[in-house]
Amino acid sequence: MAISGDVLRDCLPEVVGDFHVLAVDDSFVDRKVIERLLKFTSCKVTVVESGTRALQYLGLDGDTSSIGFDGVKVNMIMTDYSMPGMTGYELLKKIKESSVFREIPVVVMSSENILTRIDSCLEEGAEEFLLKPVKLSDVKRLTDFILRGEGKKVEGKRSQKRSRSDDSISSLSSSCSSCDLSSVSPSEISSKKSRL
Repeated sequence: MAISGDVLRDCLPEVVGDFHVLAVDDSFVDRKVIERLLKFTSCKVTVVESGTRALQYLGLDGDTSSIGFDGVKVNMIMTDYSMPGMTGYELLKKIKESSVFREIPVVVMSSENILTRIDSCLEEGAEEFLLKPVKLSDVKRLTDFILRGEGKKVEGKRSQKRSRSDDSISSLSSSCSSCDLSSVSPSEISSKKSRL
């Protein structure tokens, strides 16, 4: 599945205020945090508590009384990985199987840094995998990235090397935000990444 920058630009609004994000999380606290962060960046936000409710909202549950795509304009979907009933991974697969929503960027979030989960989500078509707690800088980076039309441009699997490197380095820097990483040599970073 390829998403060119032109396709994304055509699908996305001209101004950030019209940028609509569907946030899916079973935790009330996490839903509120994500909603607040997204609203801080002037996004329109719809929050739901489960994958099943997200499918109902998108009209992908097979129910003819659901809203459907004509009534829903979603520019990005953010979902928790671990939810009861339907996981974020299963929701991602349903969205990517949809002819209507498959090009919408999906971001998966988790409090667990499990590389097999990260890889499987990225291979299935997730735009990004974020570690919780999600920060304002994460949300800002994602919305800026998508609004610029720099979504996926390659067919099939994403580069595992890039995702693992980015995740490892961001994990290192976020867990040690007061550290000066400029004094750390590349070989030290590589050895730390291999231990992750």
